[in-house]
Amino acid sequence: MINSEQFRKDFPILFQEVNDEPLVYLDNAATAQKPVQVLEVLKHYYEHDNANVHRGVHTLAERATAGYEAAREKVRQFINAKETAEVLFTRGTTTGLNWVAASYGDANVQEGDEIVISRMEHHSNVVPWQELAKRKKAVLTYIDLTPEGFLDMADAKRKITERTKIVSVAHASNVLGVINPIKELAELAHAKGAVLVADGAQSVPHMAVDVQALDADFYAFSGHKMCGPTGIGVLYGKRDILEKMAPIEFGGEMIDFVYEQESTWTELPWKFEAGTPNIAGGIALGAAVDYLSEIGMDAIHEHEAELVRYVLPKLQQIEGLRIFGPSNPEQHTGVIAFNIEGLHPHDVATAMDMQGIAVRAGHHCAQPLLSYLDVQSTARASFYFYNTKEDADRLVEAIIATKEFFKDGLI
Repeated sequence: MINSEQFRKDFPILFQEVNDEPLVYLDNAATAQKPVQVLEVLKHYYEHDNANVHRGVHTLAERATAGYEAAREKVRQFINAKETAEVLFTRGTTTGLNWVAASYGDANVQEGDEIVISRMEHHSNVVPWQELAKRKKAVLTYIDLTPEGFLDMADAKRKITERTKIVSVAHASNVLGVINPIKELAELAHAKGAVLVADGAQSVPHMAVDVQALDADFYAFSGHKMCGPTGIGVLYGKRDILEKMAPIEFGGEMIDFVYEQESTWTELPWKFEAGTPNIAGGIALGAAVDYLSEIGMDAIHEHEAELVRYVLPKLQQIEGLRIFGPSNPEQHTGVIAFNIEGLHPHDVATAMDMQGIAVRAGHHCAQPLLSYLDVQSTARASFYFYNTKEDADRLVEAIIATKEFFKDGLI
């Protein structure tokens, strides 16, 4: 395991008390905390380099542009895209998936065609495809899951057909704690002439991702889940596909020339990035990439795996606790969704908060999945590299205490 204490000092927010208890932050699947190295970059930009990018020749504008485009190159290296033209800055994963559905989808999906997603998708990877299917009179199909929550690859082979135009699946689930075989899905999709879209919101922050090795046609992720700011994200797309796609937002930055009755678009990646971008967010995302790269994504992944190996068996021993996803710690990511028999997840999360433990409660923007699992909501603890075994112990103790408090009518 990496030395979490070495990195915890970089996160001032972790050193506080909540309800008179030391904070244990276990809501990392929703958003990760930001190290001082990222916060300082944001501060420095606004104090020294704040100017619009790509437009000015004065010193501040040139520094801002250089920082912003340097961040794009850092992201390219981080996910091993072939070139920076394939790295589009967005507001986040949701924006990236919507861009693909609205641009690629509208141009390539026809009536009667199929769009294939899985039962475990976040709403951001459900609703855009629902709307595309409605617009084009296409068929939206769901890949089923195994009893333990894995993608049923036999069903995937049945569902991906010659009528399939788009397959879109999360690389890692935000509820079930499973990692999906994106490369194998890409092979299935490509064999039928379809493209593979991957939602990387829960994977890029936690493991090494190589988009070329995965052979995904599109790959979207968010900065705020990987120690960067909110409001910045990335959509990767293969250049030959992006070149043929039309932008869906129009205005400054993305044009080549504007005539009175028509306009032409600039080159990749800027033809998709209309208007003033989140410059500070992009530069700070580059700083987050630097920070994570220094730690090492393989080290981060192994640290989280070790935490799961430590905590999951302890949780499984708690009577009345239902854990969703694989029972084998070796197959479970640091996202652990659970319910306590007889207790509403919101009551559980509130009781945990009173003990200083920050966990999530609700449907986690995955209502079709929870309906499939026959539950309305769950509680969810999610770990990151700055979490420790002590944090895991506090989680276990808090769940046991919560169970007992409600049982005895003390809460």
